[in-house]
Amino acid sequence: MTIARTFRLAAFAALLGAAVSTGALAQTLTIGVRAGPESIDPHYTATGTHAEALKHVFDTLVWSGDKLQLEPRLATSWKAIAPDVWEFKLRPGVKFHDGSDFTAEDVKFSIERIPTVAGPNPTTIYVRRVKEVKIVDPLTVQVVTDGPAPNLPNDFIRLFVVSHKAAAGLTKDSANEAFNTGKAAVGTGPYKFVSWTPKDQLVLERFDGYWGPKEPWARHVRKELPNDAARVAQLKAGQVDLIVRAPASDVPTLKRDAKLAVTSVETVYVFNIEIDLRDKSPQISAKDGSALPKNPLQDAKVREAIDIAIDRPALAEIAMEGLGAPVNQLVTPTIAGFNKSLPPIKPDIAKAKKLLEEAGYPNGFKITFSFTNDRLPGDRQVGTSIAQMLARVGIEVVANAQPAAVYFPARARSEYSLSMSGWGTLTGEANYTLSSLVHSNDPAKKLGAFNLLGYKNAQVDKLIEDASIELDEAKRNSFLSEVNAIVAKERPRLPVVAVGSAWAMQKDKVTITPRVDEDTLAMDIKPAKK
Repeated sequence: MTIARTFRLAAFAALLGAAVSTGALAQTLTIGVRAGPESIDPHYTATGTHAEALKHVFDTLVWSGDKLQLEPRLATSWKAIAPDVWEFKLRPGVKFHDGSDFTAEDVKFSIERIPTVAGPNPTTIYVRRVKEVKIVDPLTVQVVTDGPAPNLPNDFIRLFVVSHKAAAGLTKDSANEAFNTGKAAVGTGPYKFVSWTPKDQLVLERFDGYWGPKEPWARHVRKELPNDAARVAQLKAGQVDLIVRAPASDVPTLKRDAKLAVTSVETVYVFNIEIDLRDKSPQISAKDGSALPKNPLQDAKVREAIDIAIDRPALAEIAMEGLGAPVNQLVTPTIAGFNKSLPPIKPDIAKAKKLLEEAGYPNGFKITFSFTNDRLPGDRQVGTSIAQMLARVGIEVVANAQPAAVYFPARARSEYSLSMSGWGTLTGEANYTLSSLVHSNDPAKKLGAFNLLGYKNAQVDKLIEDASIELDEAKRNSFLSEVNAIVAKERPRLPVVAVGSAWAMQKDKVTITPRVDEDTLAMDIKPAKK
């Protein structure tokens, strides 16, 4: 809807003497996002920006609140009725966008289709504990797990429910086209799918048959603007109502603009460096380009040297311009299983050089360091800064900044020797992160899905597996805390900084409730009070 038509509607209402509230006048909400979905199939990938966009169209069984608290969604309640059985009571009266009824059949179908259609960042991590789904009645499902699964409701915050009728018969090859054209994009969320132009914009329309509160926005447009300067420029020009991930360097200027407002939050995302521990690593060589007799990253001294060559406080304050925080483990302090006893990691250039010399690399070596440049705030700046820091200890680094759409498929093919991306512990407990990133890659157990570069530790595996079935919360957190300590010592991954995020918006148009998982949802954005 055009701005001119918005004003005409307002004027007409005034002439009629109608007492129209600010919310009722709200029409189109347009936000500038850094990245959008990779498909309209919600089960295609676990990437955060993908799930963020599709939360508008597809509901989840359990909802994650703005501070990761579990809330009812399509399931109104849940309970463990046996050590390996969870029962979910479903919300009555829910309609899909095509008018059909939501039932237990749709939940069963959605859980069972995920393993058959998941793409480059597999969404199978959300249903890996599921052994069987039983329909008790149209509004009750029982989920049988492969043993006690105390965190199954946490996993289901990303269990998007699709229509079993609309998505029937789709395969991994045909699903994306069916969803992307809208044919199968039938959800129960507060917004209906209208159109999607990849790398451009997603257009949604309010679903007036939604079971929950009515949204104030008749239309929602998500414009992909990966260039930070372009997002800021469009905000200042009034072309968008709000932008995500406002660049830290622009935040002071944006705050001084009388037309704009800025809000920020510390998120649960952590930039971490993944280290290749395989015998042959594809992107490491001597500085003259010749092959090395072995992979230097297998040496614990080399990994420690890389770790202490990184100045985390400097990354947080300079590369992230104050919108970050140094970290010493893969989860942030608010996450269950965080190890409070681990000390901060202090940079030590002299010791790093000595360790490299002791490991047999007094002159260092050459390595390619890959990272995203369009996914999380500061990813390019942090990656580039780390490359410079490693150069100070004699490691020649080729900085390889890539769009997420290129980075993640290459990472899934195990093409990198040293890489960095952000991971958020979205379920509020460390098991989600540790079981995915540091448990040995074990497809049979559906664990270690994102551990592709050779790290294996039997003690770590056992602790993670024990935690996944432990019903006592204190014991479970103790197991996870111990895993964090082992990972900090062995360094298969190096946590670097936690990601802070800022939103900037038209002050007289919108307000937002920020989320610690950084999701930017129209449901959390309200018209500003006039």
